[in-house]
Amino acid sequence: MKKLKVKGNHVILSLVCLVLGYMIAFSYHLTQEENQKKTNKVSGKQYEETLALRNELIDQEETNRNLEKELKRKQNKVLENEKSLSKEDQINFNLAEDAEKYRKFLGKVKVKGKGVKIKLDDGDYNPDEKNVNNYLVHEFHIFKVINELYISGASAVAINGQRLSSHSYIVCNGPVITVDGYQHPAPFVITAIGDPDVLSSAINLTGGVKDQLVNDNIVFTLEQDEIVLDPILGN
Repeated sequence: MKKLKVKGNHVILSLVCLVLGYMIAFSYHLTQEENQKKTNKVSGKQYEETLALRNELIDQEETNRNLEKELKRKQNKVLENEKSLSKEDQINFNLAEDAEKYRKFLGKVKVKGKGVKIKLDDGDYNPDEKNVNNYLVHEFHIFKVINELYISGASAVAINGQRLSSHSYIVCNGPVITVDGYQHPAPFVITAIGDPDVLSSAINLTGGVKDQLVNDNIVFTLEQDEIVLDPILGN
């Protein structure tokens, strides 16, 4: 009888252990499933957030590329405008330079610069010379000097301080020369602004203007000097 009782207690204890083990295993299984669900849920949310950020980054990169293209177009436009403005500045500079040059030729402004001063005077009286005109300065003598000066680059010319323009006229009336209606007696001082070395070389050229005037008994002198010419007043 005693042995049977012990055996019955062992059976009950085994059943209790079995049930307890099953419960523990079932609880562990449930816990694992819940943890897996939570893990899957978190992973899915992170994936969606990552995907959204990736799409946003792609959109931003596309926007940046478009902005870079637009920036290049703007930069090219700026370069074109700068080139255009540079050309306009050069054109305006050239126009201003030409206007100043034309004003000098027209005698509208006072001018100052290096140049030459040429003096023409009547030759000494020669009792053996029957024709007095053979040793007087005439308008064609002055024309030779003025034309040579202009051809050699003179920007402004005057006779006895009277500025010449493109409309000037010179007439010989006996011993005097009339320039634009104003009479000037000898000697005649022709002043010109320009490169003094070039002007002097052109006038002194062998067989040139100076030699022709000297052959006509004209007293000729030339010197380089700082020249100041007043503008032409009136019309």
